[in-house]
Amino acid sequence: MKKVGIVMGSDSDLPVVRKAIDTLRALEVPCEVHIYSAHRTPEEARAFAAGARENGFGALIAAAGMAAHLAGALAANTTLPVIGIPCASGGLGGLDALLSTVQMPSGIPVATVTVGGAANAALLAAQILAVEDAALAAKLDAKRRADADAVRKKDAALAQQLADNN
Repeated sequence: MKKVGIVMGSDSDLPVVRKAIDTLRALEVPCEVHIYSAHRTPEEARAFAAGARENGFGALIAAAGMAAHLAGALAANTTLPVIGIPCASGGLGGLDALLSTVQMPSGIPVATVTVGGAANAALLAAQILAVEDAALAAKLDAKRRADADAVRKKDAALAQQLADNN
């Protein structure tokens, strides 16, 4: 199975990134996590992205706040899918990171999830890998069914609670 590379611009992004790590682990998707900055360690970020395919990765996730150039910096150096997670930091609540991540120039795409949306980034990466991995696709289908069942249980509990209050 291909791995997912997760890169964060700072260790302060770990609480957000943890959700991606946990989601991938629950699906038994191998991942490798690093801290590389688009601005402070650009050569390391470039080398990681440039060698990602040869090193067994099938998708990359980049988490960064504020200027949030990390996803674009990785995407500029690989043709693997790159998924950006804008992180809330500074005074704009993540809007600056969202706009920096989503507004990529033509030819260098970055898929972007919501601010702090690490679980969705991991699920999207898993879906990309599942195009060629039937076992992973089955795990994703099972997760969807379990998520739907959880909502149905909550709906039934609500109905019961409201009936009991009458």
